[in-house]
Amino acid sequence: MGKRILVVDDEPSIVKLVQFNLEKEGFQVDSAYDGLSALEKAEQEPPDLMVLDLMLPKMDGLDVCRRLRKRNVHIPILILTAKSDEFDKVLGLELGADDYMTKPFSPRELVARVKAILRRMEAIREAGNSGERDGRILVGDLVIDEDAYEVTLKGETIDLTPKEFELLVYLARHRGKVLSRDQLLNAVWNYDFVGDSRIVDVHVSHLRDKIEPDSRHPIYIKTVRGIGYKFEGPKEK
Repeated sequence: MGKRILVVDDEPSIVKLVQFNLEKEGFQVDSAYDGLSALEKAEQEPPDLMVLDLMLPKMDGLDVCRRLRKRNVHIPILILTAKSDEFDKVLGLELGADDYMTKPFSPRELVARVKAILRRMEAIREAGNSGERDGRILVGDLVIDEDAYEVTLKGETIDLTPKEFELLVYLARHRGKVLSRDQLLNAVWNYDFVGDSRIVDVHVSHLRDKIEPDSRHPIYIKTVRGIGYKFEGPKEK
């Protein structure tokens, strides 16, 4: 059986278009036409991925995303929105969405993005199960356990989204090296965001809120002005 995708949009024509193209590729597709129904379906039987519109009746997409993450339902989420307001896209990513697309969209590109997200998730699971990864990365009070897919800070587990975990691992594996935003886009997101490096900044900001003692004065993820970011330890300069 193919992976199960929950498509959430209040426009039946959009749902049918997305469903047709996903089912052509072997996916199982369920649908919801309002935010409340989407939340209930995702909690009762979590899909492998959700395609989530922002402008929904009963409960908007941002609130759906927020409530799922608050209840530790960490399914991958691809935001689909007609809005051009950058704030909504950024907020969606801050709430734990993995990617976004703006309407009108190419059905072929949407399917490609869905496949890319699922491939990354599968690669992480397989690497953890096979023990092929190097295990733990220890930096200061931060412990990144790739096999257990777990991050702890001073012994307390830090709740990260799949994309935040991937980004943190990549940064930590390149400790001390300055990485540009484009490098991080290519390595972690694995496809072209057409220069939209804001997605990197959003995820770095979210990571800092979770792992830094003071996100305004980070000791782990340092900003290198005009270039990108560098991962260090608290005692390094």
